Amino acid sequence: MSSKKYVYTFSEGRAEMKGLLGGKGANLAEMTNIGLPVPPGFTITTEACKEFYKAGRKFPEGMESEVQEKVDWLEQILDKKFGDPNGPLLVSVRSGAVISMPGMMDTVLNLGLNDQTVIGLAASSGNPRWAYDCYRRFIQMFGNVVLDVEHHRFEGVLEDQKHKRGVQYDNQLTAEDWQEVIDQYKAIVRRETGKEFPQDPVQQLYQAIFAVFNSWENDRAIVYRKIHKISDDLGTAVNVQAMVFGNMGDDCGTGVAFTRNPSTGESILYGEYLTNAQGEDVVAGIRTPQPIAKLAEEMPDVYQQFTRTCTLLENHYKDMQDIEFTIERNKLWMLQTRNGKRTAQAAIRIAVEMVEEGLIDKEKAIGRIDPAQLDQLLHRRIDPGVKLDVIAKGLPASPGSAFGAVVFSADLAEKLGEQGQKVILVGTETTPDDIHGMVAAQGILTSRGGMTSHAAVVARGMGKPCVCGCEAIKIDYENEQFLVGNQGIKAGEVISIDGSTGQVMLGEVSMIEPELSKEFLQLLEWADEIRTLDVRANADTPEDAARAREFGAGGIGLTRTEHMFMAQDRLPIVQEMILAADLEERAEALAKLLPMQEEDFYGILKAMESLPVCIRLLDPPLHEFLPNAEELSVEIARLKLTNGDAGELKAKEELLRKVRSLSEFNPMLGHRGCRLGITWPEVYAMQARAVFQATARLVSEGYRVEPEVEIPLVIEVKELAYLRQLVEQVAEEVKEATGVDFHYTVGTMIEVPRAALLADEIASQAEFFSFGTNDLTQTTLGFSRDDAEGKFMHHYLDKKILAENPFVVLDRKGVGKLMQWTVENVRRVKPNLLIGICGEHGGEPSSIEFCHLIGLDYVSCSPYRVPIARLAAAQAAVNNKGQSK
Repeated sequence: MSSKKYVYTFSEGRAEMKGLLGGKGANLAEMTNIGLPVPPGFTITTEACKEFYKAGRKFPEGMESEVQEKVDWLEQILDKKFGDPNGPLLVSVRSGAVISMPGMMDTVLNLGLNDQTVIGLAASSGNPRWAYDCYRRFIQMFGNVVLDVEHHRFEGVLEDQKHKRGVQYDNQLTAEDWQEVIDQYKAIVRRETGKEFPQDPVQQLYQAIFAVFNSWENDRAIVYRKIHKISDDLGTAVNVQAMVFGNMGDDCGTGVAFTRNPSTGESILYGEYLTNAQGEDVVAGIRTPQPIAKLAEEMPDVYQQFTRTCTLLENHYKDMQDIEFTIERNKLWMLQTRNGKRTAQAAIRIAVEMVEEGLIDKEKAIGRIDPAQLDQLLHRRIDPGVKLDVIAKGLPASPGSAFGAVVFSADLAEKLGEQGQKVILVGTETTPDDIHGMVAAQGILTSRGGMTSHAAVVARGMGKPCVCGCEAIKIDYENEQFLVGNQGIKAGEVISIDGSTGQVMLGEVSMIEPELSKEFLQLLEWADEIRTLDVRANADTPEDAARAREFGAGGIGLTRTEHMFMAQDRLPIVQEMILAADLEERAEALAKLLPMQEEDFYGILKAMESLPVCIRLLDPPLHEFLPNAEELSVEIARLKLTNGDAGELKAKEELLRKVRSLSEFNPMLGHRGCRLGITWPEVYAMQARAVFQATARLVSEGYRVEPEVEIPLVIEVKELAYLRQLVEQVAEEVKEATGVDFHYTVGTMIEVPRAALLADEIASQAEFFSFGTNDLTQTTLGFSRDDAEGKFMHHYLDKKILAENPFVVLDRKGVGKLMQWTVENVRRVKPNLLIGICGEHGGEPSSIEFCHLIGLDYVSCSPYRVPIARLAAAQAAVNNKGQSK
């Protein structure tokens, strides 16, 4: 015999045993113990479910005898017996996972009925119609859930019977009608399974328990857990509970209610009920339910008891409750309570109002909100009431929704955008060359790329919706269309995209504008009081900087200067700089870029007046600013075939030679970052001069500005020392030329393992560090981000080789260990060095928690993720008191 206890009566359990009894079992136990009217029953533990799977889907030793003991106990206290026609014991068998998974697993009601007990039930109740209705429901549920008979086979018989009798609703059928239905149902079971419908209630019970355990691994439950990041190892409990009946007449009913409105958060009872109904009838749409307020008219005493119970439960659990109840002959029975699912808007209002009501404190309120949900409130979203014509689904890469005409080129997107037209930029993927089109488009749709691809990262920074990796669409550039199966969507046709779900829809879809409620702003104020991490934003334009400040950013953690080079009026000058034959020609191009860069930095620093602004000097390889080699080759071939202009042909051939000379086998590990600054120091000198001239202007105008000059991709302290000296020399020249003194700092990004390992040495030449975790993840894991996400990452996740995509959620074991090493070693030699993170992980809650734990000073993320980061940083402080370094 096993020494483990697998079965608990409700009175033996309590709320704290949720991991063992599941959410439903723990709450049934808690309601029982606080004196609420709960039909008696028992819970088979999640531990039994885990053992069931370990043993190859067999019940663990000793479990069945424990179940039999509890059945005997139920029979004794209710004075009813399994299989006794004169007083049959009937039970429900329901799943109950640790974390609520509404509708994902299986339930069986009225278990214990058979051909004999139904006769006894009809006689003892004096209500044959009700008794046979219960039996047909049991056969239908048991047949579907336990015997795997498709649900529609039973429904077809039921519809035929109603049609034959000329009635609309189930409750209009007579006892005789139900007997006919039952005979046909049993015939379906016989035909589909080759066996008679089981008549032994004990056999029924064990088969139902088996089915509920089995449902933990059904397809919909697996998908739900994957979406909601619920562990597959938790298992489900099984709750066996004495039946109470809401379908015995008009003094009976069943319903579902929330103690507050789950859509808006308003503090008012919200729900529905049906008289003379059972179980799933309320949500099945068989009859139109009544609003819960109507119960006050139909059964005023029950309604008063129900409202008192709702208040008691909400005060006890200190959260909005989702309640299932049954009324049997004017007596209220509570079947379930759990913390209710709610929208982001409702979650925020409920949390704030519960603080004001004294139910919870600010820290509890902060913990109640899922930071990821806030995306719903910060972007335009699709009206939940509209019908959608979904044609494809990709990765939800940047939240929000948009509609517009399909365009396949960035140039056309820009042209049409300037004319005031709404467009969606569609392509296999985007590159830095497409930035002008991305700015003009309402949203971006790509057939390749992952959650941290160029399209995704840039779109998030702009606050634009983006759907990436939508492999269902095939781009046909030649015919200016994309294909979904055999359907072609041509340029100019209107589509809508939802970057929060990854859905792509035909036509224009109605949108809801974002709004920040007073409760939302209040919650963020509390978060700011609690968090210890500063929150900055990644911003490349004055507009982005201003938006970040509106969302509560405490500075800029990353300004990517290369994005400024991609503007249409600058790209030719940048190309002129790259293609210069000598230093003199390059200096001419840089002189043209200098005033443009100065205006960029002037605008950003001014928008963030009094707050720090980290400006990263040029990072990407130079070939990214030049035309595509393949496209140039095609153009050259065309000129040759058509005897085109000889001067144009010669220029393009020279350009192609230069492009090829700059091309690299692996540009990510090539001639980029500080390596560019060392080989072409005049480029970094121009950028530093632009930063300091903008700074000097602002200081002379009375502004307080804090520029931080960041050197990217260092691997060696000597690189930083060389380039720091260059920056300082330019700063002195600007101070002397303008007569203005100003403050600035110089630091670097830690984005390759060698820099992390030698961080204590590099710190001697730095006043701040910023982890570039996008590249640090690539170089630590040896994964090319776009290749990994586009080709094999989903296999790693599906096979559970990796628990999370490391480009979305920080890899604590690998990348995190390097970060922790860096922080600990640097703090020993330079305790006050400012250290932050500016990779996309800076806006992801789990990654933010890790940054808190290792003692970073700030996180930086896209402007639209700043409120999310503020909340996540506060949650990290609450959940890990005393644990940060």
